[in-house]
Amino acid sequence: MNHCEAECMPQRTLRILTAEDVRRALPMHEAVEVMKQAFRQVSLGEAVLPARVHLAAPQQHGVALIMPAYLPADELMGLKVVTLFDQNPQRGRPRIQAVVLVLDGTDGRPLAVIDGTSLTALRTGAASGAATQRLANPDASVAAVFGAGVQGRTQLEAVLCVRPIREVRVWDPDTEAAERFCVEMSRNSGLPVRRAATATAVVQDADIICAATTARTPVFRDCDLKPGVHINAIGSYQPEVQEIPAETVRRARLVVDHRASAWAEAGDLLIPLRAGLISEDHTHAELGEIVAGPKPGRTSPSEVTLFKSVGVAAQDLAAAARVLQHAQEHRLGTEVSL
Repeated sequence: MNHCEAECMPQRTLRILTAEDVRRALPMHEAVEVMKQAFRQVSLGEAVLPARVHLAAPQQHGVALIMPAYLPADELMGLKVVTLFDQNPQRGRPRIQAVVLVLDGTDGRPLAVIDGTSLTALRTGAASGAATQRLANPDASVAAVFGAGVQGRTQLEAVLCVRPIREVRVWDPDTEAAERFCVEMSRNSGLPVRRAATATAVVQDADIICAATTARTPVFRDCDLKPGVHINAIGSYQPEVQEIPAETVRRARLVVDHRASAWAEAGDLLIPLRAGLISEDHTHAELGEIVAGPKPGRTSPSEVTLFKSVGVAAQDLAAAARVLQHAQEHRLGTEVSL
């Protein structure tokens, strides 16, 4: 390229969006609808989802995940880099940190860099909200949350958007974190949010359970579940890590975000699979198949339903696209020249 050609090219700009920009641009009730459409595209084969890359740092108890996606209907490409370092809370840092790069799908231009930590929490909560909307009993009123971290907060926020919750319980081995959760979420929701003393107490009579922990073994007992409970399981994403009892997985109507990803990564499924308790045919549907219509959701008030999510890049890109749209309309963020 000569000097003249370089001067004649239009100036390229990149929009930088912070966590506060993300929260302003995409409220949870809208994020739930965005996730429904994202899962629909995934299940109808309208999203391009290469396998995500795992880059482990075992000495630091951490991993980086590189997650690309392409949504032809939106003419956007995206790349999320997310790190999960289990010892970060003891260091005063978030366990999950991420950035999302959004590219124009027609000419490859970089459009935005978005705080991926807040976006990940938002889209993960919204996915469970979409699943709860399709799978939980309509009159579900008692919610139980395992894990008093950022993910637990957005799980509850999403559930409150789609069901008439009257009572919330939380359990976390860190009692101080659980108490902070109760104070914050009670203030934000106007509902009584209480810390349960035991895992048994938190699930007792619960209509909806959200498991968002770093536990390596099941966080509750199958025998403590009431008939008709719906479970959102989002904490386990590694083959040897299990939040949900195998007995629960075996008897539940199982819905996943993405078959290939869930059966490659989710210990909640792989551990009972290796034990011979289930087969891959145990999956009733992807959530997008229920949203699109080919598969039914809940079929009776008494059946146990389980949504197992490991997260896919189409969620991040769909959420990022809506954030970017609103940011452009309302002039959020900071534009920099490239």
